[in-house]
Amino acid sequence: MAKVEFRKVSKNFPLKSSNLFKKTQLHAVKEVSFSLEEGHTLALVGESGCGKTTIARLLMKLHNPSSGQILVDGEDIASYKGRTADWKYRQKIQMIFQDPFASLNPAYTIGSILSRAITLHNKSMPAAQAKERVTELLKLVGLTPPEDFISKHPAMLSGGQRQRIVIARALAVNPSIIVADEPTSMLDVSIGIDIMNLLLDLKEKQGLTMLFITHNFPSARYMADEMAVIYGGNCVEYGKSDELIENPCHPYTVLLLNSTPEPFRENHPAIHASEEGADLVSGKPQCMFCNRCPLAEPRCFNTEPPEYIFGDRRIKCYLYENMKELKPVLDVNIYARRS
Repeated sequence: MAKVEFRKVSKNFPLKSSNLFKKTQLHAVKEVSFSLEEGHTLALVGESGCGKTTIARLLMKLHNPSSGQILVDGEDIASYKGRTADWKYRQKIQMIFQDPFASLNPAYTIGSILSRAITLHNKSMPAAQAKERVTELLKLVGLTPPEDFISKHPAMLSGGQRQRIVIARALAVNPSIIVADEPTSMLDVSIGIDIMNLLLDLKEKQGLTMLFITHNFPSARYMADEMAVIYGGNCVEYGKSDELIENPCHPYTVLLLNSTPEPFRENHPAIHASEEGADLVSGKPQCMFCNRCPLAEPRCFNTEPPEYIFGDRRIKCYLYENMKELKPVLDVNIYARRS
Protein backbone atom coordinates (compact mmCIF):
# COMPACT_ATOMS: atom_id res chain seq x y z
CA MET A 1 0.00 0.00 0.00
CA ALA A 2 1.01 3.60 -0.49
CA LYS A 3 -0.24 7.07 0.38
CA VAL A 4 -0.38 9.89 -2.19
CA GLU A 5 -0.57 13.61 -1.45
CA PHE A 6 -0.82 16.56 -3.86
CA ARG A 7 0.17 19.91 -2.34
CA LYS A 8 -0.85 22.93 -4.45
CA VAL A 9 0.32 21.27 -7.66
CA SER A 10 0.22 23.32 -10.87
CA LYS A 11 1.18 22.44 -14.43
CA ASN A 12 1.59 24.98 -17.23
CA PHE A 13 2.29 24.24 -20.88
CA PRO A 14 3.89 26.83 -23.21
CA LEU A 15 1.81 27.91 -26.22
CA LYS A 16 3.04 29.18 -29.57
CA SER A 17 2.51 32.89 -30.00
CA SER A 18 2.96 35.30 -32.91
CA ASN A 19 4.42 37.79 -30.44
CA LEU A 20 8.05 36.83 -29.82
CA PHE A 21 8.23 39.02 -26.71
CA LYS A 22 5.15 37.58 -25.01
CA LYS A 23 5.18 34.10 -23.54
CA THR A 24 1.75 32.48 -23.41
CA GLN A 25 0.95 29.50 -21.23
CA LEU A 26 -1.89 27.06 -20.85
CA HIS A 27 -2.69 26.62 -17.16
CA ALA A 28 -3.77 22.98 -17.32
CA VAL A 29 -3.65 22.29 -13.57
CA LYS A 30 -3.81 25.03 -10.95
CA GLU A 31 -2.89 24.53 -7.28
CA VAL A 32 -4.62 21.17 -6.90
CA SER A 33 -4.45 19.60 -3.43
CA PHE A 34 -5.81 16.25 -2.27
CA SER A 35 -4.84 13.19 -0.25
CA LEU A 36 -5.22 9.56 -1.29
CA GLU A 37 -5.00 7.29 1.72
CA GLU A 38 -3.44 3.82 1.69
CA GLY A 39 -5.80 1.21 0.33
CA HIS A 40 -8.38 3.82 -0.74
CA THR A 41 -9.69 4.80 -4.15
CA LEU A 42 -9.99 8.47 -5.12
CA ALA A 43 -12.08 9.35 -8.17
CA LEU A 44 -11.25 12.42 -10.26
CA VAL A 45 -14.53 13.52 -11.85
CA GLY A 46 -15.06 16.15 -14.52
CA GLU A 47 -15.79 16.80 -18.18
CA SER A 48 -13.31 16.28 -21.00
CA GLY A 49 -10.38 18.72 -20.95
CA CYS A 50 -10.73 19.65 -17.27
CA GLY A 51 -7.24 18.39 -16.33
CA LYS A 52 -7.96 14.89 -14.96
CA THR A 53 -5.50 13.06 -17.21
CA THR A 54 -2.83 15.74 -16.70
CA ILE A 55 -3.09 15.12 -12.95
CA ALA A 56 -2.67 11.39 -13.60
CA ARG A 57 0.35 11.98 -15.82
CA LEU A 58 1.90 14.17 -13.10
CA LEU A 59 1.50 11.33 -10.60
CA MET A 60 2.97 8.89 -13.14
CA LYS A 61 5.94 11.27 -13.50
CA LEU A 62 5.28 11.61 -17.22
CA HIS A 63 5.10 15.39 -16.61
CA ASN A 64 6.95 17.41 -14.00
CA PRO A 65 4.85 19.92 -12.02
CA SER A 66 5.45 23.62 -12.64
CA SER A 67 5.01 24.20 -8.90
CA GLY A 68 3.87 22.35 -5.80
CA GLN A 69 4.74 18.93 -4.43
CA ILE A 70 3.58 15.38 -5.12
CA LEU A 71 4.36 13.11 -2.18
CA VAL A 72 4.25 9.31 -2.29
CA ASP A 73 4.73 7.72 1.13
CA GLY A 74 5.92 11.12 2.35
CA GLU A 75 8.66 11.48 -0.28
CA ASP A 76 8.58 14.11 -3.03
CA ILE A 77 8.67 12.24 -6.36
CA ALA A 78 10.68 15.15 -7.84
CA SER A 79 13.59 13.75 -5.83
CA TYR A 80 13.55 10.62 -8.00
CA LYS A 81 16.19 11.66 -10.51
CA GLY A 82 18.09 9.46 -12.91
CA ARG A 83 17.15 6.25 -14.65
CA THR A 84 17.56 3.97 -11.62
CA ALA A 85 15.35 6.08 -9.35
CA ASP A 86 12.69 6.46 -12.06
CA TRP A 87 12.78 2.71 -12.70
CA LYS A 88 12.13 1.96 -9.03
CA TYR A 89 9.22 4.42 -9.02
CA ARG A 90 7.73 2.69 -12.08
CA GLN A 91 7.61 -0.52 -10.05
CA LYS A 92 5.56 1.26 -7.40
CA ILE A 93 3.00 2.83 -9.74
CA GLN A 94 1.36 1.54 -12.92
CA MET A 95 -1.33 2.84 -15.26
CA ILE A 96 -4.39 1.28 -16.88
CA PHE A 97 -5.09 3.17 -20.09
CA GLN A 98 -8.42 4.28 -21.50
CA ASP A 99 -8.20 2.55 -24.87
CA PRO A 100 -7.46 -1.20 -24.69
CA PHE A 101 -7.29 -1.32 -28.49
CA ALA A 102 -4.41 1.19 -28.71
CA SER A 103 -2.46 0.26 -25.57
CA LEU A 104 -1.37 -3.22 -26.69
CA ASN A 105 1.18 -3.84 -29.46
CA PRO A 106 -0.63 -5.88 -32.15
CA ALA A 107 2.64 -7.44 -33.33
CA TYR A 108 3.21 -9.42 -30.12
CA THR A 109 1.36 -12.30 -28.50
CA ILE A 110 -0.26 -11.93 -25.10
CA GLY A 111 2.44 -14.14 -23.61
CA SER A 112 5.17 -11.88 -25.01
CA ILE A 113 3.46 -8.69 -23.84
CA LEU A 114 3.14 -9.92 -20.26
CA SER A 115 6.52 -11.64 -20.04
CA ARG A 116 8.26 -8.50 -21.30
CA ALA A 117 6.60 -6.43 -18.55
CA ILE A 118 7.84 -8.98 -16.01
CA THR A 119 11.41 -9.38 -17.25
CA LEU A 120 12.00 -5.63 -17.75
CA HIS A 121 11.86 -5.26 -13.97
CA ASN A 122 13.30 -8.71 -13.14
CA LYS A 123 16.13 -9.21 -15.61
CA SER A 124 17.57 -12.20 -13.74
CA MET A 125 14.28 -14.10 -13.64
CA PRO A 126 14.50 -17.48 -15.46
CA ALA A 127 12.23 -17.88 -18.51
CA ALA A 128 10.32 -20.76 -16.89
CA GLN A 129 9.53 -18.63 -13.83
CA ALA A 130 8.42 -15.72 -16.03
CA LYS A 131 6.08 -18.07 -17.90
CA GLU A 132 4.59 -19.23 -14.59
CA ARG A 133 4.03 -15.59 -13.62
CA VAL A 134 2.25 -14.95 -16.96
CA THR A 135 -0.09 -17.88 -16.24
CA GLU A 136 -0.70 -16.55 -12.74
CA LEU A 137 -1.55 -13.06 -14.03
CA LEU A 138 -4.02 -14.39 -16.61
CA LYS A 139 -5.80 -16.35 -13.91
CA LEU A 140 -5.79 -13.31 -11.65
CA VAL A 141 -7.70 -11.22 -14.21
CA GLY A 142 -10.15 -14.00 -15.06
CA LEU A 143 -8.75 -15.15 -18.42
CA THR A 144 -8.93 -18.92 -18.07
CA PRO A 145 -7.67 -21.33 -19.12
CA PRO A 146 -4.47 -19.26 -19.59
CA GLU A 147 -3.15 -21.48 -22.41
CA ASP A 148 -6.05 -20.30 -24.58
CA PHE A 149 -4.73 -16.72 -24.44
CA ILE A 150 -0.92 -16.90 -24.22
CA SER A 151 -0.35 -17.50 -27.93
CA LYS A 152 -3.06 -15.12 -29.19
CA HIS A 153 -2.52 -11.61 -30.54
CA PRO A 154 -4.54 -8.62 -29.23
CA ALA A 155 -6.61 -8.46 -32.44
CA MET A 156 -8.01 -11.89 -31.63
CA LEU A 157 -9.52 -10.70 -28.33
CA SER A 158 -12.63 -8.71 -27.45
CA GLY A 159 -12.43 -5.23 -25.91
CA GLY A 160 -13.11 -6.54 -22.42
CA GLN A 161 -10.47 -9.26 -22.77
CA ARG A 162 -7.91 -6.71 -23.99
CA GLN A 163 -8.59 -4.47 -20.99
CA ARG A 164 -8.04 -7.48 -18.71
CA ILE A 165 -4.65 -7.96 -20.40
CA VAL A 166 -3.85 -4.28 -19.80
CA ILE A 167 -4.75 -4.77 -16.12
CA ALA A 168 -2.61 -7.93 -15.94
CA ARG A 169 0.34 -6.04 -17.44
CA ALA A 170 -0.08 -3.27 -14.85
CA LEU A 171 -0.01 -5.86 -12.05
CA ALA A 172 3.03 -7.69 -13.46
CA VAL A 173 5.50 -5.76 -11.25
CA ASN A 174 3.39 -5.90 -8.07
CA PRO A 175 2.70 -2.13 -7.85
CA SER A 176 1.18 -0.51 -4.78
CA ILE A 177 -0.57 2.31 -6.74
CA ILE A 178 -2.79 1.93 -9.81
CA VAL A 179 -3.89 4.86 -11.97
CA ALA A 180 -7.00 3.89 -13.96
CA ASP A 181 -7.69 6.48 -16.68
CA GLU A 182 -11.33 5.97 -17.70
CA PRO A 183 -10.77 2.20 -18.05
CA THR A 184 -14.39 1.43 -19.03
CA SER A 185 -15.25 4.31 -21.39
CA MET A 186 -14.37 2.31 -24.54
CA LEU A 187 -16.37 -0.75 -23.46
CA ASP A 188 -20.02 -1.79 -23.48
CA VAL A 189 -21.85 -1.04 -20.23
CA SER A 190 -22.10 -4.67 -19.07
CA ILE A 191 -18.42 -5.32 -19.87
CA GLY A 192 -17.48 -2.07 -18.13
CA ILE A 193 -19.23 -3.23 -14.95
CA ASP A 194 -17.28 -6.51 -15.11
CA ILE A 195 -14.02 -4.54 -15.36
CA MET A 196 -14.97 -2.31 -12.41
CA ASN A 197 -15.83 -5.38 -10.32
CA LEU A 198 -12.48 -6.91 -11.29
CA LEU A 199 -10.64 -3.74 -10.20
CA LEU A 200 -12.48 -3.68 -6.87
CA ASP A 201 -11.65 -7.35 -6.30
CA LEU A 202 -7.98 -6.85 -7.18
CA LYS A 203 -7.78 -3.75 -4.99
CA GLU A 204 -8.99 -5.82 -2.03
CA LYS A 205 -6.77 -8.84 -2.73
CA GLN A 206 -3.62 -6.92 -3.66
CA GLY A 207 -4.02 -4.06 -1.15
CA LEU A 208 -3.86 -1.43 -3.90
CA THR A 209 -4.20 2.33 -3.66
CA MET A 210 -6.09 3.58 -6.74
CA LEU A 211 -6.64 6.84 -8.60
CA PHE A 212 -9.76 6.35 -10.74
CA ILE A 213 -10.46 8.89 -13.50
CA THR A 214 -13.95 9.24 -14.94
CA HIS A 215 -16.56 11.73 -16.17
CA ASN A 216 -19.32 9.48 -14.85
CA PHE A 217 -20.68 10.01 -11.31
CA PRO A 218 -22.29 6.57 -10.93
CA SER A 219 -18.96 4.88 -11.79
CA ALA A 220 -17.11 7.16 -9.38
CA ARG A 221 -19.57 6.41 -6.59
CA TYR A 222 -19.34 2.67 -7.25
CA MET A 223 -15.54 2.61 -7.26
CA ALA A 224 -14.27 5.34 -4.96
CA ASP A 225 -14.08 6.15 -1.26
CA GLU A 226 -13.52 9.85 -2.00
CA MET A 227 -14.12 12.14 -4.99
CA ALA A 228 -12.42 15.26 -6.30
CA VAL A 229 -14.46 17.28 -8.79
CA ILE A 230 -12.15 18.95 -11.32
CA TYR A 231 -12.99 21.96 -13.48
CA GLY A 232 -10.59 24.14 -15.45
CA GLY A 233 -7.60 22.52 -13.77
CA ASN A 234 -9.00 23.31 -10.30
CA CYS A 235 -10.31 20.97 -7.64
CA VAL A 236 -13.62 22.76 -6.98
CA GLU A 237 -15.04 20.20 -4.54
CA TYR A 238 -13.63 17.27 -2.57
CA GLY A 239 -15.21 14.84 -0.12
CA LYS A 240 -16.43 11.33 0.62
CA SER A 241 -18.24 9.85 -2.38
CA ASP A 242 -21.68 9.28 -0.86
CA GLU A 243 -21.74 12.60 0.96
CA LEU A 244 -20.64 14.56 -2.10
CA ILE A 245 -23.30 13.02 -4.34
CA GLU A 246 -26.10 13.21 -1.78
CA ASN A 247 -25.28 16.84 -0.93
CA PRO A 248 -23.44 18.52 -3.83
CA CYS A 249 -22.20 21.96 -2.82
CA HIS A 250 -20.39 23.54 -5.77
CA PRO A 251 -22.60 24.75 -8.67
CA TYR A 252 -20.44 22.78 -11.13
CA THR A 253 -20.97 19.56 -9.15
CA VAL A 254 -24.72 20.14 -9.30
CA LEU A 255 -24.54 20.71 -13.05
CA LEU A 256 -22.63 17.45 -13.52
CA LEU A 257 -25.20 15.58 -11.46
CA ASN A 258 -28.01 17.19 -13.47
CA SER A 259 -26.45 15.72 -16.61
CA THR A 260 -26.48 12.21 -15.09
CA PRO A 261 -29.67 10.19 -15.72
CA GLU A 262 -29.87 8.65 -12.25
CA PRO A 263 -32.78 8.46 -9.75
CA PHE A 264 -30.73 9.95 -6.90
CA ARG A 265 -30.82 13.37 -8.62
CA GLU A 266 -34.61 13.79 -8.50
CA ASN A 267 -34.60 16.26 -5.58
CA HIS A 268 -31.69 18.32 -6.88
CA PRO A 269 -32.47 21.70 -8.46
CA ALA A 270 -32.18 21.88 -12.22
CA ILE A 271 -29.89 24.78 -13.13
CA HIS A 272 -28.46 25.65 -16.51
CA ALA A 273 -25.16 27.15 -17.56
CA SER A 274 -23.77 28.81 -20.64
CA GLU A 275 -21.49 26.83 -22.93
CA GLU A 276 -18.53 29.19 -22.46
CA GLY A 277 -15.58 27.24 -21.06
CA ALA A 278 -12.88 28.03 -18.54
CA ASP A 279 -10.18 30.58 -19.37
CA LEU A 280 -6.99 28.51 -19.12
CA VAL A 281 -4.68 30.97 -20.90
CA SER A 282 -4.96 34.49 -19.45
CA GLY A 283 -4.06 33.50 -15.90
CA LYS A 284 -6.53 36.13 -14.64
CA PRO A 285 -7.44 35.64 -10.95
CA GLN A 286 -11.07 34.54 -11.03
CA CYS A 287 -13.30 31.58 -10.35
CA MET A 288 -12.70 29.23 -13.28
CA PHE A 289 -16.43 28.46 -13.43
CA CYS A 290 -17.62 32.09 -13.38
CA ASN A 291 -18.35 32.30 -17.12
CA ARG A 292 -20.79 29.40 -16.88
CA CYS A 293 -22.16 29.73 -13.37
CA PRO A 294 -25.76 31.05 -13.02
CA LEU A 295 -24.94 32.07 -9.43
CA ALA A 296 -21.79 34.12 -10.22
CA GLU A 297 -21.29 37.41 -8.39
CA PRO A 298 -19.15 40.34 -9.67
CA ARG A 299 -16.22 39.36 -7.44
CA CYS A 300 -16.18 35.85 -8.97
CA PHE A 301 -14.87 37.44 -12.20
CA ASN A 302 -12.05 39.35 -10.46
CA THR A 303 -10.85 37.20 -7.57
CA GLU A 304 -10.30 33.50 -7.11
CA PRO A 305 -12.30 32.00 -4.22
CA PRO A 306 -10.26 30.28 -1.52
CA GLU A 307 -10.88 26.70 -0.44
CA TYR A 308 -13.40 26.48 2.40
CA ILE A 309 -12.90 23.40 4.61
CA PHE A 310 -15.67 21.66 6.55
CA GLY A 311 -14.26 18.46 8.04
CA ASP A 312 -13.80 16.05 5.13
CA ARG A 313 -15.35 18.45 2.61
CA ARG A 314 -13.47 21.15 0.70
CA ILE A 315 -15.28 23.60 -1.60
CA LYS A 316 -13.99 26.46 -3.76
CA CYS A 317 -17.01 28.76 -3.88
CA TYR A 318 -17.90 32.09 -2.25
CA LEU A 319 -21.32 30.71 -1.29
CA TYR A 320 -19.64 29.11 1.72
CA GLU A 321 -17.35 31.89 2.97
CA ASN A 322 -19.32 32.83 6.09
CA MET A 323 -20.28 29.33 7.22
CA LYS A 324 -18.87 27.79 10.38
CA GLU A 325 -20.33 24.40 9.54
CA LEU A 326 -21.47 23.03 6.20
CA LYS A 327 -25.15 23.53 5.39
CA PRO A 328 -26.90 22.87 2.07
CA VAL A 329 -27.47 26.15 0.24
CA LEU A 330 -28.09 24.95 -3.32
CA ASP A 331 -31.89 24.83 -3.09
CA VAL A 332 -34.65 26.27 -5.21
CA ASN A 333 -35.03 29.40 -3.03
CA ILE A 334 -31.35 30.29 -3.36
CA TYR A 335 -31.53 30.04 -7.15
CA ALA A 336 -34.69 32.11 -7.29
CA ARG A 337 -33.10 34.82 -5.14
CA ARG A 338 -29.86 34.95 -7.12
CA SER A 339 -31.19 34.55 -10.68
